[in-house]
Amino acid sequence: MKAIPWEDRPAGCNDPMWRSSLNPIIGRYSIPSSNSIFNSAVVPFGDGFAGVFRCDNKRVQMNIFAGFSDDGVNWRINHEPIKFQAGNTEMIESDYKYDPRVTKIGDRYWITWCNGYHGPTIGIAYTYDFKEFFQCENAFLPFNRNGVLFPAQFNGRYAMLSRPSDNGHTPFGDIYVSFSPDMKYWGEHRCLMKVTPFEESAWQCTKIGAGSVPILIPGEGWLMFYHGVINTCNGFRYSMGAVILDENDPTKVLHRTMAYLLAPAAPYELAGDVPDVVFPCAALHDLEKDQVTVYYGAADTVVCMAHGRISEIIDYIKNN
Repeated sequence: MKAIPWEDRPAGCNDPMWRSSLNPIIGRYSIPSSNSIFNSAVVPFGDGFAGVFRCDNKRVQMNIFAGFSDDGVNWRINHEPIKFQAGNTEMIESDYKYDPRVTKIGDRYWITWCNGYHGPTIGIAYTYDFKEFFQCENAFLPFNRNGVLFPAQFNGRYAMLSRPSDNGHTPFGDIYVSFSPDMKYWGEHRCLMKVTPFEESAWQCTKIGAGSVPILIPGEGWLMFYHGVINTCNGFRYSMGAVILDENDPTKVLHRTMAYLLAPAAPYELAGDVPDVVFPCAALHDLEKDQVTVYYGAADTVVCMAHGRISEIIDYIKNN
C-alpha cells in the first residue's frame, strides 16, 4: 500500500490530532466551474489514491466529481461531474448530490451521498475503476443524510450508518444503523447514538452525523470519526469526535468522545461560505505505523487533513 499522507506532531502540540501544515490541500477554485470543494471522500486505489469530491459550481449547484492522486495531497479532479449508469435500478433521478463517502467492499468501491429525490435521502452507487459508475436504489425515504457504509458484512448483511433529518438545515439528528442483504432493500433500523445533554458535552448537543468509513482496530472495535453540532448565538458550529463500536455488533457503542478531537480554530475553518465547520468524510489509516489521516471539509469551502496516532486517539476516547 502506498504510504498515506502524514506529518509528525508539531513541536509543542499536546492535542490528540493536529492539522496538516499543507491545509487546505484542495482550494475552492481547483476546477474551472467550482465555487467550493469540500466534504469529500478518498480511498487507496491502484498505486495511489482515488476520491469522490463535492464540488458546488458557480450557480451553487451541488454535484460529485471523481479525482485521482499519487500522494493523497495533490489531486487531479475531473472537470465534469460523475455520469451514472443504471445499476440495480432504472430510477437514477437526482436533483442534487453532495457529501459523498467511499467504501471498498469486495471487488468494488461503493459511493454513498446525500441524494436529492423529493428531498435529501441516501444515494448509493458502485464503481470498479472510478471511471464508470452504476447508481442503485436510494437506501431510505427522505429525509436522511450522512450515509456511511461499513467495509464488512455482519451475518451476511451490509450495514450503513445514517442520520434521519428533515428537509432543511436540521436542528436535530441522531445516528442510526440499518442493514441490507443485497444493497437494495434496507431495514432493521436501530438507534446507535443520540445527541448529548448540553451540560455533559455541549459541542454535540444539537445533532450528530457519521463521518468517515469505520476502521477495524484489532482488539478494540470499529473506530469512526463523526461530526457534532452545537447551535450557538452565531449559528451552527461543527466539530469532530470519534466513537468505538463493537467489532461483531455495530449497534453497540463501546466508547465515545465527550471532549471533541478537533473544532474550528484555523482561519480556513472559521471563515468561508459556512463559517465554523469541521466536517470529516474520510480517513486513511496505516495500522502498522499507528497512523490515521482524516480528510475534512472546512467552512463548507475547502478540503483539509488532520493527523493522529491511532493508539493515542483510542486512549483519548476512553479517557474522555
